[in-house]
Amino acid sequence: MTAKFLRAIEKRKTAGLACAAAGMLLLSGCNVGPKYAPPVPAAPPAFKESAPAAYRSAPQGTWQPAQPQDSLPKGKWWEVFNEPELNALEEQLNIDNQNIAQYFQNFMAARAQVREARAGSYPTVTANPAFIRGGTAAKSTTTTAATTTGSTSTGSTSTGATSTSGGGSGSNYSLPVDVSWAPDLWGRIGNTVREYQYAAQVSAADLENERLTEQAALAEYYFELRGQDELQDVYNRTIDADRKSLELTRALFETGITNEEAVAQADVTLKNAEAAGIGIATNRALYEHAIATLIGKSASTFSLPVKFLTTPVPAIPVGVPSQLLQRRPDIAAAERAMAQANALIGVEKAAYYPSLTLSASGGLQSSAISKLFSLPALFWSLGASASQILFDAGLRNATVAQYTATYNANVAAYQQTVLTAFQQVEDSIATVRVLSQQIAKQNEAVQAAQHYLDIATQRYQTGLDPYLDVITAQNTLLADQQAAVTLRVNEMTAAVQLIQALGGGWDVTQLPTPAQVAAKEAPSQVTKTP
Repeated sequence: MTAKFLRAIEKRKTAGLACAAAGMLLLSGCNVGPKYAPPVPAAPPAFKESAPAAYRSAPQGTWQPAQPQDSLPKGKWWEVFNEPELNALEEQLNIDNQNIAQYFQNFMAARAQVREARAGSYPTVTANPAFIRGGTAAKSTTTTAATTTGSTSTGSTSTGATSTSGGGSGSNYSLPVDVSWAPDLWGRIGNTVREYQYAAQVSAADLENERLTEQAALAEYYFELRGQDELQDVYNRTIDADRKSLELTRALFETGITNEEAVAQADVTLKNAEAAGIGIATNRALYEHAIATLIGKSASTFSLPVKFLTTPVPAIPVGVPSQLLQRRPDIAAAERAMAQANALIGVEKAAYYPSLTLSASGGLQSSAISKLFSLPALFWSLGASASQILFDAGLRNATVAQYTATYNANVAAYQQTVLTAFQQVEDSIATVRVLSQQIAKQNEAVQAAQHYLDIATQRYQTGLDPYLDVITAQNTLLADQQAAVTLRVNEMTAAVQLIQALGGGWDVTQLPTPAQVAAKEAPSQVTKTP
């Protein structure tokens, strides 16, 4: 009766332990962290600066946004400028730019961290094979001498005894295997994995933002350099005109129509123009060197041929503000940073709950290697342990409060990024629109200045006006021509900045998913290291 009772108790114990273990496993994957919901920022229905009313009074032929508005640039956005040389440079930048290469490797490191975090979901298995041989160092001998005890009446004699023990050694072979696993009862590991997945997505968005920044910088430097070529041509034509004017003044002086002062004034005007014309080469060299660095080449071995700035500003579609939220990689990075911060709160909240560790060990152990793989050499053990923090002086509360504040800060950063994106688009549209209209007027000013110079030159040649009037007209024309070139360069760079503000040719569908950033297969490497 007693034996049956004990067996029943033992069965109930076993069933209870099995149920408890099953319950623990069912709890595995429970997420105690806050659920993440991406914010939906309010977007205006349209960009104010692209409204048709802003272009009604614009001069004919000036820039206007393209229609339809939803045909936003895609992929290789720089091709809208129809500049083959720029296209080739941009392709080279995507391969050899070292800043892009650095961001790419940062993304690869972030992907590796995802796999590191996922490893925590699996058991840890360790093996510690060992061989031990030991024994005594040498033989030992014990000898007892013979002793004799005597008396007057009797006598006895005892003979000593000698014992000898020989030295020995032994071997021990062991092949133990230990397994330990901590079930993710409260979602700590799962939230850690999600945190690193979102961090990898942030890194991917940062890579695309850096790529767009480098692409836009290259396009701006290219148009700046072409502007310097155009400006150099302006000075070359000015110098030729001033040289002819000096020759004319000398001829008039020899015929007595003008005086020596006019010859000196013409000579000074020519020398000033020549000095300014030489200085144009400095800026051109700087832009050329900057382009070389962007495309991963040494500035000492790179050069671009002279070419004037003749590219017209394309009619760029700007779309609607709601599309901007899907096209800007910096907005995508800010949103993923919020998701990462939210997952981190879940990691820290899991510290409130107990942790469980399951362990098992087993292996083979024998004094003879021939018997190591036999059944008597087998040993094993199973165990489980749980731990719970009872007092930490408010550490967990403070940690959760810290990461909650970090999440709220990321929310504010996201909202600010969205607002800044809207501002940059509005700024760029307004800049291109105003510059285009200003260029139209400036071209008229150049024509008027040329007419003024023609009149002043004719009146000087006939002796009606002094040469000072010609110098004034020459300086006016040169200043207007310089302003026209500068405005054209500013218009082209503003167009580049507008496309950059619109997100270039990128959209959020190109952002790798959490599953993709966790995959073992590496993405196609679009950069290379020399």
